[in-house]
Amino acid sequence: MGRKEDNIRKALTIMKNVELIRNIGTVAHIDHGKTTLSDNLIAGAGMMSEELAGKQLVLDFDEQEQARGITINTAAASMVHEYGGKEYLINLLDTPGHVDFGGDVTRAMRAVDGVILVVCAVEGVMPQTETVLRQALKERVKPVLFINKVDRLINELKLDSAQMQQRFAKIITEVNKLIRRYAEKEFKEKWMVRVEDGSVAFGSAYHNWAISVPYMKKTGITFKDIYEHLRDERQKELAKKAPLHQVVLDMVIQHLPNPAEAQKYRIPKIWRGEIDSPLGQAMLHCDPKGPVGMMVTKIVMDPHAGEVSVGRLFSGTLRKGQELYIAGMGNRKYRIQQLSMMVGPDRIPVDELTAGNIPAIIGLRDAIAGSTVSTLPDIEPFEPMKHYSEPVVTVAIEAKHTKDLPRLIDVLRSISKADPSLKVEINQETGEHLLSGMGELHLEVTIYRITHEYKVEVMTSPPIVVYRETVDHKGGPFEGKSPNRHNRFYLEVEPLEEGVIRAIVEGEIPEMDRIKDRKGLAKKLEEAGLNREEAKRVEAIRGPNLLLDMTWGVQYLNETMELVKQAFFEAMEKGPLANEKVYGVKVKLVDAKLHEDSIHRGPAQVIPAVRNAIYGAMCQGNRTLLEPIQKIYINVPMELVGAVTREIQQRRGVIVDMEQEEYQTIIHAKAPVAEMFGFASAIRSATGGRVLWSTENAGYERVPRDLQPQVVRQIRERKGLKPEPYDEKYYAEL
Repeated sequence: MGRKEDNIRKALTIMKNVELIRNIGTVAHIDHGKTTLSDNLIAGAGMMSEELAGKQLVLDFDEQEQARGITINTAAASMVHEYGGKEYLINLLDTPGHVDFGGDVTRAMRAVDGVILVVCAVEGVMPQTETVLRQALKERVKPVLFINKVDRLINELKLDSAQMQQRFAKIITEVNKLIRRYAEKEFKEKWMVRVEDGSVAFGSAYHNWAISVPYMKKTGITFKDIYEHLRDERQKELAKKAPLHQVVLDMVIQHLPNPAEAQKYRIPKIWRGEIDSPLGQAMLHCDPKGPVGMMVTKIVMDPHAGEVSVGRLFSGTLRKGQELYIAGMGNRKYRIQQLSMMVGPDRIPVDELTAGNIPAIIGLRDAIAGSTVSTLPDIEPFEPMKHYSEPVVTVAIEAKHTKDLPRLIDVLRSISKADPSLKVEINQETGEHLLSGMGELHLEVTIYRITHEYKVEVMTSPPIVVYRETVDHKGGPFEGKSPNRHNRFYLEVEPLEEGVIRAIVEGEIPEMDRIKDRKGLAKKLEEAGLNREEAKRVEAIRGPNLLLDMTWGVQYLNETMELVKQAFFEAMEKGPLANEKVYGVKVKLVDAKLHEDSIHRGPAQVIPAVRNAIYGAMCQGNRTLLEPIQKIYINVPMELVGAVTREIQQRRGVIVDMEQEEYQTIIHAKAPVAEMFGFASAIRSATGGRVLWSTENAGYERVPRDLQPQVVRQIRERKGLKPEPYDEKYYAEL
């Protein structure tokens, strides 16, 4: 029996004992070596050939990931590792580091209890390292640190052993600074990483060796030995003395919690239901006998079996043939057709899986990444996962051959299920569909998958940037008259406080069509910076925009409020400047005069009146276009700084900061997304390829005044509207 089969047999017995399970992820900045590390861990545990480890990239089994050399999808793999005389089951999720796939990282964090943070010894802590660590800590996921590519410090930077130790100390201090900044109070000190207790390991994932203080004590290897092996290029020998998987998996088992420990403090954070209910208690204690509570974190497309839902089982036991409910799908039941655990690209079928494991299920056809699944109907869903960025680039996509049109619609639906950070708008009439993603690369990869994996030939438009509209200052009160002239509404608009916008965008204050808990909401809004009187009078939240009812004693208003909200939603979806969504606006209803007969204040009367009043007030408040901005981080040798800054400045970019390291400069800049198309090839040719760069979405900023009319005209013409937007006179005359 091969090692792999032997391990699968062991895994099937261990998975019932929750204390021997660890659910972990790897997170890092792009190219710091996560996938190579994950591969070598799997190889070390006997799940694939050791010779190929790090070269084969078992978890990058998507042909496109191998072509581009980056990880796009989070893959899951289980392995068995012996520590202290016991065998443990480790479920590992490999996540992408590229910012365009940040949505995948957020979802993977929900399924794991601990992460190995991988940091490159040469580059140190990078912006994306900070983003992924912040996401992990926000989900109460505990980190350990692996400093990778240590061999490069000697072979390329020619550091001596004292300088190497200084470099390590600097990285550890920076990581701990981030933990102190982003962890919640009770975990700040507890979760710091320390060399002496073994929660930090050093090594080279590519050359398959690693070392930590406990391992040095156990084997007698010293730091000097390591230095000499590297200096004399005897890394193969080192990999035999201090195998990577041994050191790193020991660290995982020693420092990262099992599901039963972790769920005690994680469930109250990620689930808002009644903790004292049977389900709440079962999830808190990871109880296999309780009701099923599971969150789907990923949908994997299998060409033969269809959609496979992979996720974390927090309570209960799953069995083949069992019927489950998906939150938000009413009382429909879904039968488990096949239940498996994932081992790299293989799925191993099992008859049952208990709480604490990562199951893969076939049969949940309406599940999307983020769905809550249970044996109970009407379950309170898990907290929605907030992504730190939203789709900002859109392409129009259509089938090349008319016969493929129905197939394309199916494919777009499946793709948006598997990756909720993509937005798909399907227009049956025109046959043109809009696909929005996090950036140019995100969309390129998705279109490649549509044509190669799903074999649908498509045509796409050049990428379009998604803009937003806002106001500069207060506008109104503006009078909106209903078409029958029997009802009048008076509305004001003004910019929404920054703190409130941030709280809505980051998900601390959810969007609401109806306010259930007024007191609770008012308290949160006040903390975010809204004044007390206004906080009490919020009627609806749509996007980062509020509707407030500031009227006193207006007759019949409570009967008409639903229609006022309807008009507010419509106005927020399509602003008066270019039909783009509205961002950061406070809309106040200050007065209304309504007809006493309800027949005269139906939807056809109220909705246009309120919508036009909002538009008119926005005209008076000086409506402005916002464009999405990206932060850019560039690592470049000193002599090429001039070429890079020129490239950024040509794109309306601004250099925010420059840091000097020994041989290279790190440039922090920001630039509008609209100007960043084609940046990848431009920067490569400007630097002869000697550049490492990454981008991160950084919200919206105002389009420069002199450019605005031209941008607005282009958007309106593209949407088939009159080139010039209407002004307040137009709305006043309606």
